[in-house]
Amino acid sequence: MPSFATSPGTRDILAPDSARWRQFQQVFADVVETAGFAHIIPPMFEDLGVFLRVGESTEIVTKEMYDFEDKGGRRVALRPEQTASVCRAYVEHRPVTPWKVWYAGPNFRYEKPQQGRYRQFDQVGVEVLGVDDPQLDAEVIALAMEFYRRLGLVGVQLSLNSLGDSGDRDRYAAALRVHFSSHIDALSGESRVTLERNPLRVLDSKRPEDGALIAAAPRMADHLSDAAAAHFVAVQSSLRDAGVAFVVDDRLVRGLDYYRRTTFEFVSTSLTAAHTAIGGGGRYDGLVADLGGPDTPGIGFALGLDRTLLACDAEGVFGAPLSRVEVFVVDATGGGEAGLICGQLRAAGIGADRAYEQRSMKAQMKSADRSGAPLCIIIGDDERTGNTAILRTMEGGSQQTVQRDDLVMQVRRALGR
Repeated sequence: MPSFATSPGTRDILAPDSARWRQFQQVFADVVETAGFAHIIPPMFEDLGVFLRVGESTEIVTKEMYDFEDKGGRRVALRPEQTASVCRAYVEHRPVTPWKVWYAGPNFRYEKPQQGRYRQFDQVGVEVLGVDDPQLDAEVIALAMEFYRRLGLVGVQLSLNSLGDSGDRDRYAAALRVHFSSHIDALSGESRVTLERNPLRVLDSKRPEDGALIAAAPRMADHLSDAAAAHFVAVQSSLRDAGVAFVVDDRLVRGLDYYRRTTFEFVSTSLTAAHTAIGGGGRYDGLVADLGGPDTPGIGFALGLDRTLLACDAEGVFGAPLSRVEVFVVDATGGGEAGLICGQLRAAGIGADRAYEQRSMKAQMKSADRSGAPLCIIIGDDERTGNTAILRTMEGGSQQTVQRDDLVMQVRRALGR
C-alpha cells in the first residue's frame, strides 16, 4: 500500500496548534465585530477573471495562481486572496453601504515554501466598501493595531504611504520607468524583467545591486494630486489623534496592482528572517468597477496567521490555549460509571474526558496526567457501592470523598466557579 504525505507547501495543523488557530480567529472576531463588521465566507474558488483584476503584472497572477478548467469547461482559480472575492460579492448582492465585513480562512499561492509562508496559508482581514473618508482609513488601521495588542504583541511597526489616484500612479510609474531605464545596465536581471511589467514593483527589490538606484528614484509624494495629498495628510492626522504610531515610507507599494491612495504594512520588529511583514492593506477604489460594479471606494487589510504567530513566538506571547478538559474520570469498575459521570459533567458545562478499553488504574492515571485536566474523579468498586466518588487534584494529589449527588457542585467549587 502506498504511504501518502501532505503536498509541498501544505501541512496538518494538530492540537494544540489547531486550538491556537481557533483562538487567533476568535480574538480577531471579537475586535472587529465590536466595530460593526459582519462575517463573510467567500467561496474558495472563483471564475479566473475575478482574480485577474488583482493585476496581471503581479506575481500572484503571472506565477502563483492555482487555476484550472473544471469539468464544466469553466476556467476557475483557487483564491490567492480574498479582497477580490469580497468585491465580487458586493457587485453580485449590492448590500447597503457602508458594507463592513471580515473574513478568515485559507488562500492558495504556488510559491516556494519557507518559514511562515506556505502554498495554503490562512489570513484574517476586513473590507469596507462605499466610504471615501480618511477617518475610515485611520479607523481600519487602528483596528489591526488593536488586534495585535490583544495578542500581546508590542514589536509591530506601521509603515504608511499613498499611491495617489490612478492618474498619479500612472505618472509615477512613467517617471520610475525613465529613471530605471536610464540606468538599465546597473539593474539586476530580475528587476529588468519586473521593470517591463510594473516599474513600481522594482521598489520592492532587496537585491544589493538595486539599492542605490532605488534610493535615487523619484518619490511618490512628488507625484500626488492635490486631492490625494490632502487625503493622505488627513489619514496621518487621524492616526495621530488615535494614538497610533507610524512611519511614512514612500517606497512602500505593496504587491497588488489595485491599491490606490492609502497603503500600509505591519512589520514585526521581533522577527529576524528576510520576511518580517505580518500584514498590510490599503485603498482599492477602482476594483469594484473593474469587476463590473459601480464606482465604489473600498479599503481593507489582510493579516497573515502563520507569520503573526511567528512574531508571537518571538515575543513569547499568545501561546496555545489550555486544554478544555477540566476533569478526567478514572473508572476501575469497567467503564460504565465513567460514561455516566462524563455525561453529567458535560451537561453542566464542565469539560470531561475518560479512558476506554477497561485499562488498568495505573494506565488511566497516566492518561489523566496527559490530559492536562486539573481534577481527577476516581471510581472503584467501593465508590460505586457507596454512591460516592474520589475527587482528586492532579497537582499536589490532595483528594476527598464526595457524594455522587453533590459531584457537580463539588467539582465547580474545586474549579473556583
